[in-house]
Amino acid sequence: MPGHSIVNSKSRVVVIGAGIGGLTAGALLARKGYSVLILDQALVPGGCASTFKRKGFTFDVGATQVAGLEPGGIHHRIFSELEIDLPEATPCDPACAVYLPGETTPINVWRDPLKWKEERLRQFPGSEPFWQLMATLFKASWKFQGRDPVLPPRSLWDLWELTKAVRPDTLITVPYTLFTVGDALFAYGLGHDYRLRTFLDLQLKLYSQVDAQQTALLYAATALSVSQEPQGLYHLHGSMQVLSDRLVEALERDGGKLLMRHTVEHIKVENGKATDVVIRNQKTGEVWTQPVDRVVANVTVQNLVQLLGEKAPKGYKQRVEKLPPSSGAFVVYLGVDESAIPLGCPPHLQFLYDPNGPIGDNNSLFVSVSRPGDGRAKKGEATIIASSFVDPEPWWRTEDYEGLKQHYTRDAIARLAKFFYLKPETILHVEAATPRTFAHYTARDRGIVGGIGQRIPTFGPFGFANRTPIEHLWLVGDSTHPGEGTAGVSYSALTVVRQILAE
Repeated sequence: MPGHSIVNSKSRVVVIGAGIGGLTAGALLARKGYSVLILDQALVPGGCASTFKRKGFTFDVGATQVAGLEPGGIHHRIFSELEIDLPEATPCDPACAVYLPGETTPINVWRDPLKWKEERLRQFPGSEPFWQLMATLFKASWKFQGRDPVLPPRSLWDLWELTKAVRPDTLITVPYTLFTVGDALFAYGLGHDYRLRTFLDLQLKLYSQVDAQQTALLYAATALSVSQEPQGLYHLHGSMQVLSDRLVEALERDGGKLLMRHTVEHIKVENGKATDVVIRNQKTGEVWTQPVDRVVANVTVQNLVQLLGEKAPKGYKQRVEKLPPSSGAFVVYLGVDESAIPLGCPPHLQFLYDPNGPIGDNNSLFVSVSRPGDGRAKKGEATIIASSFVDPEPWWRTEDYEGLKQHYTRDAIARLAKFFYLKPETILHVEAATPRTFAHYTARDRGIVGGIGQRIPTFGPFGFANRTPIEHLWLVGDSTHPGEGTAGVSYSALTVVRQILAE
């Protein structure tokens, strides 16, 4: 279709999905002179890091915090490469205040390394050897990651880049490659420390999708240490949308194109190579085939197999089908009067109530609270976003979807009311999202979020590669190394761009 085709001498790249990973890959490739078209079926770019507005409130859809804004961090590197300004942000300190069942004093994950050490010594006596191991592994892993290894390697170039990243200081991590956090806890005699185990389960579920017993130790070392200086987690001013908005500005400045409300229905493959994508304009229903030189798929690995259809390599498809079930999310969005927020409330909290309760996995809630003047609410008002991981399947099988949604909403608000002052006069807006909501707005398979779980068989060297078995087809996003979060998907995008440039 002439109105949409890219017709010029530059190499044509189609990016499927305008999440942070897809926008990053597209903007970087446009900067390097490629002819880039990004397509997304949603109303606004950003994917699970986008926002929506209701009654004067701005709600972050899923992601509510950012890592990698510090000098040398992944977002700092990418924004410098694109020659655009980093968004204004405030460090989260503490990064999270974690409340265990029956306790009224939180475990504060401080940004200052010394304060965090003092906190954990007080909260978890006898656990410091475990934390020192985590610090040692993080230091070595962070240096290794900073040398841009390609994991897992799928070509001689990938293998060479991985080899170049290995240094003597990397070798300390090798003996722990097949360890989980649970293995390390038992090795240090901490396997039955309920409070420590519960804290680690809560924190790791946010980053790795699985608990301490299953999370790969090397992945956990980074996930549990990135909150401290000189790294850190940040709260963006305005909303999470500013991240994707700036990437779109860079993309379009360098000649790239973004089409929202356009669905890629199929990736055509001939002789083992991606050759075309089939696109549907959701507004008009018009369908056309777009020839491509390369395709970058910012989708889940489950969605990628669906896009390939009968052309999906048999072994690849079988591996995807054998993956453990991924999590969905239930999220409640509250617009409130600022009187509902306790004085000194941290920006992020995590609650674990009754471990046998009905809400989510382990009945936990991760809560993000807006800051005065951060652009998410009018003066005198605030937003509260509370999310819990859930099994997506019941949300698709239920015969009373609205009833189930209302039950979860009421229960979540009742539990939040134990910390916040939530009364009819302080709650100004209530809205909820389920796996079916995420499936509708992001097109992620069954509404799953957060990747495929950082277990031993699926993390780092054993995970899904950016370079797929189909030539000229790449995968970016939270299904690939290094996993979920805006920093993780941006790193996967950077790897793909380096692989394409190397060709």
